[in-house]
Amino acid sequence: MSHSSALESVSPACLPRCAAAVLTLLSTLAAAQPPSTVTSRTDAGGHQGDYCSATTRLLRQSCEHEAADDNFRARALCVNQPDAVQRARCQADARQALAQTQRQCEAQQVARTDLCGSLGEQRYAPDFDPTHFDADFRHLTRANPYFPLAIGNSWRYGGGGEAIVVNVQDKTKLIAGVRCISFQDRVTEDGAVVENTFDWYAQRKDGTVYYCGEIARNYELFEGDHPYEPELVDVDGSWKTGRDGDLPGTQFLAEPRVGAVYRQEFSPGNAEDAATVLSVNYGYGTDAELDRFVPPALARHLCAANDCVVTGEFTPIDPTAYERKYYARGIGLFLEVDPAGGSSVRLLECNMDPRCAGLAAVATP
Repeated sequence: MSHSSALESVSPACLPRCAAAVLTLLSTLAAAQPPSTVTSRTDAGGHQGDYCSATTRLLRQSCEHEAADDNFRARALCVNQPDAVQRARCQADARQALAQTQRQCEAQQVARTDLCGSLGEQRYAPDFDPTHFDADFRHLTRANPYFPLAIGNSWRYGGGGEAIVVNVQDKTKLIAGVRCISFQDRVTEDGAVVENTFDWYAQRKDGTVYYCGEIARNYELFEGDHPYEPELVDVDGSWKTGRDGDLPGTQFLAEPRVGAVYRQEFSPGNAEDAATVLSVNYGYGTDAELDRFVPPALARHLCAANDCVVTGEFTPIDPTAYERKYYARGIGLFLEVDPAGGSSVRLLECNMDPRCAGLAAVATP
């Protein structure tokens, strides 16, 4: 579920620890994966089966060119600074920004390369055959208990100064021939909207939930404006299967298994979230590392049967960002934790399970 949470804002002090945590995780996963079968035949693009790595190298070049474009624009703005001191400061800032972005391009390449080590070198070509998906969300063949798509489901989360409300709408969109249901994900800070996102999900008949895309509208408040109200500033991170080459991802597996690694979205250079399954039988007290920063009462309330699933989610676009997500059977996502900084976003209300009624007593943010 894509929203702008406190976990997406990583402080500079966290960068080395966050990056090390993600790269260590990916390296461990890569070592645990069996070697992929790679053809030795060179294709028309000059690749010898190293499709994932070739994608990574090309995205590094794309990142470098984008950094150069941004630098040219920044310098163009500097030229128009009439004050010499401000002009010099502007030019210095432009040089610093270019160097920082170039370092980011390098870090992205390292993260993507590690992800290739976990996924293998095969082309990313997910099965999105409409005959393999449900078209009626009121009568699903095999509903996923950890990512329920029932119309009318609602969740309210809080943490990091944000309030997040997610609703499953009675609304679908046909995307590349597959019927996808719409989620509205609305984020507010101090009552002001900062993000209003619509996510589209599809349900495979085997129980796997696919992520088909999102439109993310991001807002900001600007001091001095009158009226003082949220202003749409960008739709960064938006993507859609079949548009500009974007491909669907796996949001939640039908049968999660520890160590499984999968792409959740594939819009190169724009949206590249990925996940690995850390536990399929989590209950508070069963794993000291996974217990870190988890509210004990909340976990005991929702994971009493030791049947919660925990994933580690990350994106090569921001190699420093890493979070653990906790899912309860019958409810879905109930907690996001930043293991580096300890911040969290937790479930406060829901409406699809009897345990929702007891959340008020255990889920104080």
